[in-house]
Amino acid sequence: MIDTGEVSAFRDLHTRLGDAVESAVRGKRDVIDLVLVAMFAGGHVLLEDVPGTGKTTLARAVAGALGGLSRRVQFTPDLLPSDVTGTSVYDPQTGQIRFRPGPVFANIVLADEINRAAAKTQSALLEVMEERTVTIDGIGHAVPDPFLVVATQNPIDLDGTYRLPEAQLDRFMLRTSIGYPSVEDELDVLRPGSGAGRVADVRTVSSPREISSFSGRLQLLHVADPILQYISSVGTGTRTDERLRLGTSTRGLRTLVRCAQVYAASKGRHFVVPQDVQDIAEPVLAHRLVLTRESVLSGVTTAEVLSDVLSRVAVPKPAAPKSATP
Repeated sequence: MIDTGEVSAFRDLHTRLGDAVESAVRGKRDVIDLVLVAMFAGGHVLLEDVPGTGKTTLARAVAGALGGLSRRVQFTPDLLPSDVTGTSVYDPQTGQIRFRPGPVFANIVLADEINRAAAKTQSALLEVMEERTVTIDGIGHAVPDPFLVVATQNPIDLDGTYRLPEAQLDRFMLRTSIGYPSVEDELDVLRPGSGAGRVADVRTVSSPREISSFSGRLQLLHVADPILQYISSVGTGTRTDERLRLGTSTRGLRTLVRCAQVYAASKGRHFVVPQDVQDIAEPVLAHRLVLTRESVLSGVTTAEVLSDVLSRVAVPKPAAPKSATP
């Protein structure tokens, strides 16, 4: 079990990382914290937003803060799986076939406009995300640890795009968007001499080894049985809601538990409370739900359905202290 001292050290690290990234991405601390939750939970992030909101800057700033290697892949219709994972090449100097790693061999991989690549290329990336290994000619090549994929989708200009199926969306631990900044933050970004967007100036405040160490320890953070029952009830609520054609899977609920552990530790607690589950539920579960055709036509969103489910499920209460024996 993780102790309070480790939780305190993690909270300090989480704060340092968030502060370093926010020096380049202004006014989006909530999104930064979500990306950090996914990184420590061992998952990946899908950003759905319009161009120019800072998606690339966010991914590069996270890599700069942890001192790891970052790579960017611009997905296009002619991109091949080997352009992402790597391939075997002939070395004329040695006369041997050797493996040339692709851009996925990095700590932070920005998969820009993933929905513009063909399904075969998308599947190659998603397989690496799940297995964390690239197999070429029967030989496995492990990607670095930590390994975080930040994929982006552009909701406009959909010509020539390949929509991610629900089964592939389920591979992403979190889905969120950056959105436009507030008026004050946008003025700060526009002001001449502002450090916003300067990824090169982001301070390195951690290391990949430290991130991996905390990631493993946080899996031991306490989650009480009533909290697990609460999460299970939320899953059941999505599966029985008439507005949904498909509710969340067991894998989705396990992901929610994992994210809630990291989220609770980032708040300085060595145990999960119901508020942690409620705060993290939408970015973890909403993209795993599938609406019925009638719900789509009526304008309902999965976030609204999930909010209704959370409001209906009974929240576990703290156990009353036992009275002393007379």
